[in-house]
Amino acid sequence: MIKIICGGKKNVEWCREACAEYEKRLRKPYDVSWEFVEEEKFLKKLEEWPFSGREFVICCDERGENISSDEFSKRLEIAFLNGREIVILVGGAYGFNDTIREKANFVWSFSKLVFPHMIARLIVCEQIYRASQIAIGGPYHHE
Repeated sequence: MIKIICGGKKNVEWCREACAEYEKRLRKPYDVSWEFVEEEKFLKKLEEWPFSGREFVICCDERGENISSDEFSKRLEIAFLNGREIVILVGGAYGFNDTIREKANFVWSFSKLVFPHMIARLIVCEQIYRASQIAIGGPYHHE
């Protein structure tokens, strides 16, 4: 299971529908659960969160490392093999502070571009699906 925690506005219909298209194809351990937290409470929640080490925490932030879909798939596979729960943090309009980025196991940048958080949520869903297909050698991802 992959837990996605998002700051900002609740999922709007177009985003919910687009993410659902990828989610319905996902199988364990790539299935996802969502948690939405209001922007004002999001950073406070993360600052108080224990980052226990049981989780493999991925923070989506433009200041992070830009990796390929193959590398993302490998990182998820390693986390699963090590029995770690995967938690992906998608920031709201104001992103993350240094403290949160430092606590994360991996800070992931989709590109040098900045995306609205609704589009970032969709990118995360699509990349999780792509990673699952890479892991099983499925036809979705091709080079």
